Amino acid sequence: MIVVLATLFGIFAQLSVLAFGGGNTILPEMQRQVVSVHHWVTAADFNALFALSQAAPGPNLMVVTLLGWHIAGLPGLLASALGMFLPSYLITLIAMGLWERFKDRPWRAQVQAALVPVTAGLVVASAWLITKVAVSGFILGCIVAAAALVSLFAKRVHPLWILFGGAMVGLLTGLF
Repeated sequence: MIVVLATLFGIFAQLSVLAFGGGNTILPEMQRQVVSVHHWVTAADFNALFALSQAAPGPNLMVVTLLGWHIAGLPGLLASALGMFLPSYLITLIAMGLWERFKDRPWRAQVQAALVPVTAGLVVASAWLITKVAVSGFILGCIVAAAALVSLFAKRVHPLWILFGGAMVGLLTGLF
């Protein structure tokens, strides 16, 4: 059990320092580690835990604690949460002090601009990973995604109704 807890802490500590631009940027590597490398959960279980974490109120990376709990109970939850949040917290404290110190330097804006495409690419990779496992019918998935986008942007439908609608389509078509 100690080995599993140390491994959980180590995996999430490494991911913690890579999660600039938001937690979803590290989903592909998180999924690879817990599904493909360590075989702690299946791809479907990973998607279910991710969906549950996104539907619940709270931090965007609640999936980390759910994975830890699923893998090793309360000790796993604590190990994964500490691994995910402690290193980035410490780095943020140091970086923010330096960032403020060099606020007038021209290279600061260049660094910020350079991180935008990196973050966008990581978010797209995360979306592709989740979609690849979750959507069993490509055409139906495209239709649901298009309807969700139109509902969200053109009709201004609340996102919870869109999630509910997607879940109902999944239930009615047997995709779950």
